[in-house]
Amino acid sequence: MEGGTTIDPQGGEAKRQDGRVPGRVPVLLPLPLAGPYDYAVPEGWDATPGTLVTAPLGGRTLAGVVWHGEADGGVAAAKLRPLSALLPAPPMTAPLMRFIDWVAHWTLSPPGAVLRMALSVPGALTPPPRRPGVMLGEGVDAASLPPSRARVAAVLAEAPVPWAASDLARAAGVGVGVIKAMRDAGLLIPALLPRDAERPDLSAGTPPLLSPAQAAAAASLRAAVVRGGSGATLLDGVTGSGKTEVYLEAVAEAVARGRQALVLLPEIALSAQVIARFRQRFGTDPFVWHSEVTGARRRDTWRAVAEGRAPIVVGARSALFLPFPDLGLIVVDEEHETAFKQEDGVAYHARDMALVRAHLTDIPAVLVSATPSLETLANVERGRHQRLHLPERHGSAGMPDVGVIDLRATPPARGHFIAPPLATAITETLARGEQALLFLNRRGFAPLTLCRACGHRFQCPNCTAWLVEHRYLRRLECHHCGHAEPVPPACPECGAEGSLTPVGPGVERIAAECRDRFEGVRIAEMSSDTIHGAAGAAHYATMIEKREVDLIIGTQLVAKGWHFPHLTLVGVVDADLGLAGGDLRAAERSFQVLHQVGGRAGRAEHAGRVLLQTWSPDHAVMRALVSGDVDRFVAEEMEERRAGGWPPFGRLAAIIVSSPDGAVADEAASALRATAPEGEGFRILGPAPAPLSILRGQHRRRLLLKASRGIDVQALLGDWLARTTVPRAARIDVDVDPVSFL
Repeated sequence: MEGGTTIDPQGGEAKRQDGRVPGRVPVLLPLPLAGPYDYAVPEGWDATPGTLVTAPLGGRTLAGVVWHGEADGGVAAAKLRPLSALLPAPPMTAPLMRFIDWVAHWTLSPPGAVLRMALSVPGALTPPPRRPGVMLGEGVDAASLPPSRARVAAVLAEAPVPWAASDLARAAGVGVGVIKAMRDAGLLIPALLPRDAERPDLSAGTPPLLSPAQAAAAASLRAAVVRGGSGATLLDGVTGSGKTEVYLEAVAEAVARGRQALVLLPEIALSAQVIARFRQRFGTDPFVWHSEVTGARRRDTWRAVAEGRAPIVVGARSALFLPFPDLGLIVVDEEHETAFKQEDGVAYHARDMALVRAHLTDIPAVLVSATPSLETLANVERGRHQRLHLPERHGSAGMPDVGVIDLRATPPARGHFIAPPLATAITETLARGEQALLFLNRRGFAPLTLCRACGHRFQCPNCTAWLVEHRYLRRLECHHCGHAEPVPPACPECGAEGSLTPVGPGVERIAAECRDRFEGVRIAEMSSDTIHGAAGAAHYATMIEKREVDLIIGTQLVAKGWHFPHLTLVGVVDADLGLAGGDLRAAERSFQVLHQVGGRAGRAEHAGRVLLQTWSPDHAVMRALVSGDVDRFVAEEMEERRAGGWPPFGRLAAIIVSSPDGAVADEAASALRATAPEGEGFRILGPAPAPLSILRGQHRRRLLLKASRGIDVQALLGDWLARTTVPRAARIDVDVDPVSFL
């Protein structure tokens, strides 16, 4: 934050009673700095730890926080620069400061870079100006007014406080023009609206009717909130078992005790139907926090959280850094989702850091999933987490029947991607008036475009990645850096016209095939290309619920969180897609996403069916999905990881070297290899080119630290990096506990 009004609590005149010179305090600034800087405290100022301040740095004035711990003392008092201002914002709590330090240590990031995520809305550090409103003028006789104006006067007589013009018009059932005319006529007088200082009333909602299993789980979570203290609980169960209703009871308990609750969701689109459940349960919307919230709303939400006026926050991973003064519960919904991992900047996993924040705040945490991560299940096995399991779907719904379509035996026709058995199942489903869903986790029309004449393949100029054709937009796009270019009329390599051919399917191509196959079918395509934020997700959900859609075709956005009562068939176009690439978590992730998307089928009175198109029907993932023997699949995966010392039974850390110059990247990677530590309990692998060896114009090399759980990975990495000198044109990024290996 630039500038800021200086606030001297003593009016600038008071002196310290003991007559000593002003002291010094450490101030952490939201910059990638190694730690706090010392500043002088002007006489009479109260700058205790957690106080939000502005302080000079170079030629700028920045917002920061008076940090805990002792000042450095390395700069003479006479040379210290004084604080510029005390900001009129609630102080940062001690648990949040400890959390920022902990995240910085764990991720090997500068503390100031972590603080920047907690001070992400500079405009919220000062109270927003009071907005103009109107009140009823003195002596106005409502009986003498025309009907529309009389209704306005009646509303104001019943609630004689300042009103915003739009709110008043809505309450009176008139147009805003009526309000303006009454103001111009002197019937309404200007008045400043009060600042909203009250917590919303959450008593108007409707508690759900819980099954015995749900009620028992809810009672356990409520007891944890009442008891207080840190501790994590895994709430798992089959898809459709009512996990959301259960954890909402824990949220209700926290709110009833005057505490705040944070619910983390992995993706914006998930919030559409989830927020509707919050509204039904509590009678009002929760406060929402994610990247698409407007600047003004982000400012108001940040301030409401800091002032304790936001009892419930539903947000993406960055909500974990909001300044809750009285946090009583953290819920991580769909805890297995990789979207909780931030890979740019400070590389952290929101699920793991949520557990840390809950521990440092001494409050319970709840991890929720139908397909828990192996990391979470290992913690249950070690006794670190409790577990509550819901074994059956809520109500009369049963689990869907899962089958495979062996593409070796019944392949699709040439130029098509839907095999005959799946096409028949879709036809039968639609004929019954039910809905079907086709899942393919690939955006666009085709993942590759090539020239039939010369074999030229369209590649991103900034990344080692093929350009994806988006036929609706008539362009080729890179899904890694955003580069886009029009589809050319001829091959740029050989000049042949009409020779460009799409290779492989994306959801757009599947939709085109379905329009040709199924006459009159109403199709909704759901991907990040068509769903823009929570409002877009809500629009699609409403259409599907109203049965204005027959066939849904989507990417991973449709795999979780949705409840469509009339959806009875799920077809997975390419069940093998996630198994490629050699990722150690490939089988686990494939099982999770396929189980989740299959769980969209048959969630009401009609039975559900899932068909998996695969070239590998004997793969362990396919066998587990068909048999429903989740425990066996998990046990086999756990044993493989345990035998190899891979997470969750070992530790990993990636060191990524990048530079615009490939030779510089190689030089930096070689320097790291030369100074790599040696010892028992760990190995250094690499360097090697990253799978995406060029990304956004940066040449990338990777090294991997593989260690046993007893190794202090942070200390090892810190010492290693401190001993290594790399070219200035190279950048070194560290990802502790990596999720992606691209």
